[in-house]
Amino acid sequence: MHVSSIKIDPYMNVDAGTMAPTEHGEVFVLDDGGEVDLDLGNYERYLNITLTRESNITTGKIYQHVIDKERRGDYLGKTVQVVPHLTDAIQDWIERVAKTPVDDTNESPDVCIIELGGTVGDIESAPFIEAMRQLKRRAGKGNFVQIHVSLVPVVSGEQKTKPTQQAIRDVGRSGLVPDLIACRCDVPLEKSTIDKIAMFCQVEPEHVLAVHNVSTTYHVPLLLEKQGLVKTLGSILNLDAVHKAKNLVERGQATWTQWRNLTSQQDRLFESVTIALVGKYTNLHDSYLSVIKSLEHSAMRCGKKLDLEWVDASHLEDQTKTASPADFHKAWHRVCTADGILVPGGFGHRGTEGMIAAAKWARTNKTPFLGICLGMQIAVIEFARHVCDIPNASSIELNEQCVDPVVIFMPEIDKTNLGGTMRLGLRPTLFQEGSEWSRLRQLYGEKKEIHERHRHRYEVNPDYIDRLAKGGLEFIGKDDKSVRMQIVELKDHPWFVGVQFHPEYLSRVLDPSKPYLGFVAAAAGCLEKVTADCMHAEGVNGVDGALVNGINGVRI
Repeated sequence: MHVSSIKIDPYMNVDAGTMAPTEHGEVFVLDDGGEVDLDLGNYERYLNITLTRESNITTGKIYQHVIDKERRGDYLGKTVQVVPHLTDAIQDWIERVAKTPVDDTNESPDVCIIELGGTVGDIESAPFIEAMRQLKRRAGKGNFVQIHVSLVPVVSGEQKTKPTQQAIRDVGRSGLVPDLIACRCDVPLEKSTIDKIAMFCQVEPEHVLAVHNVSTTYHVPLLLEKQGLVKTLGSILNLDAVHKAKNLVERGQATWTQWRNLTSQQDRLFESVTIALVGKYTNLHDSYLSVIKSLEHSAMRCGKKLDLEWVDASHLEDQTKTASPADFHKAWHRVCTADGILVPGGFGHRGTEGMIAAAKWARTNKTPFLGICLGMQIAVIEFARHVCDIPNASSIELNEQCVDPVVIFMPEIDKTNLGGTMRLGLRPTLFQEGSEWSRLRQLYGEKKEIHERHRHRYEVNPDYIDRLAKGGLEFIGKDDKSVRMQIVELKDHPWFVGVQFHPEYLSRVLDPSKPYLGFVAAAAGCLEKVTADCMHAEGVNGVDGALVNGINGVRI
């Protein structure tokens, strides 16, 4: 079926763009440049759809929308209130987005999944809960199903249901009565626990979903299917009455078969590939959620277990200034023993010298390297300093007074406002003539032009391109005006690639991001085979390089 999704975040920010990664996790960027909650990345990856900024509603965004209408006089002099004006605006917004196509068929979705974030009882969630109560009535019977997610803690070996019972009472007082209850727990729910929740929360036992911890999140759909969720939802929403196009059904069946096969094999993998992630925000792993997922997708495709080593970039710097001797040696041991080194995006000066040191190690020791956004700029700075004899090379972001700014502020970017002012969204990258040797280009199926999502304010300084190229740093990918450097790659290296865009935003479970796939494959020693598979898929089936593995040319 065609499925869309909406995430409601009850915080006052208009979007997630100005929030620190350590505060709220990563900022996910959509095709249209929307900076949104990281959950929308999960929706796109799991549902294989393309969402817009309209799919993320925040308190700040909805209030701004209502206030703009009031300023235009749309309410004809009425007193503007939370009920009905704000709650109506929320419902209208949801209905509008729920009817917007999410793929290239231009057909409206059959189902729209709405996630209301926050916790029952939060003041900031109250308008949205009321809007959902009204939307349930507006949608009508058979068109609305509510799934309440609740934690079932284990205390002294006993599963406790009181928190769930209390939460259901609280949401019931607001007029919402759950149809299904999804119970999160460390261990599988006991039958007595399920029966107790069903009895006290007024649902049938089969409507209590036990979502316990499994070895990988990719097993969760299998867990839910085993409990009959598909059949239950079909019954409540009368999905059998919805027309399903034959090609969509076939694609869905092929997707499910390959998903089940690919994720099930994870438990049978013994060989691992070790990746050192050298970053700024390693104390909160959600800061790099899409990066982690892209590495997982690629490792599964290569038939390896991912062993991810977290390295605080500042620990690689002078141990007397930024790290204890123990942290310093532990960080360098992880970098030196890793199969591949990844430097992801980030902002600010902290830890950048450690990233430069890691990039130098990868370059000189022929360790596969991937630099994303800031990571690419770091690779350029390191190469300029140690190969092109530009010892003072740096970035304007890191040192405004630097003598040799090989990375500069993009001239059109607003320096006064932070929200939504970066180079954002889907942009073209053109492979340059003479770059046919590129390992990355081959993974893209020899395309001359690719489209990836961007999020940055700085770029490689065009004044230094010739000097860097003479030293051997090949700028194989540029923007459509041949002004901005988008991809760098070294010829005489197993895999040394830097990209200005964020390829992790477009990675899918069954179709991994090409820069990540090549990086992991090089680290795992199977790059040639993976490249051959990609080029075969592109050449034989014509499906944009997707790895179809014999499923009749259907792009997953």
